[in-house]
Amino acid sequence: MKMHKIKLLLLAFFSLFLVMSAPAYAAPVNVNTASIDEIADSLNGVGPAKAEAISTHCKKVKCQSPEDLLEVKGIGEKTLMKISEDLRF
Repeated sequence: MKMHKIKLLLLAFFSLFLVMSAPAYAAPVNVNTASIDEIADSLNGVGPAKAEAISTHCKKVKCQSPEDLLEVKGIGEKTLMKISEDLRF
């Protein structure tokens, strides 16, 4: 009985770890083709407003590198460094 409780407790901690770490492992996203929701969900620190600005910019001017996003209002060097590994073009 005691072993069963320990297993349940370990399972609970493992599940909590997975849930809490999920945002840290965002999926790569092609900013030229993704929807606003996909961009917001995939890039840490990018909410709906910045995602919309990214989407609008990349639909007007096809983005080819992370640096292209520096032209988007609200995207600076710091944000770009945080999201650049998850960007695809």
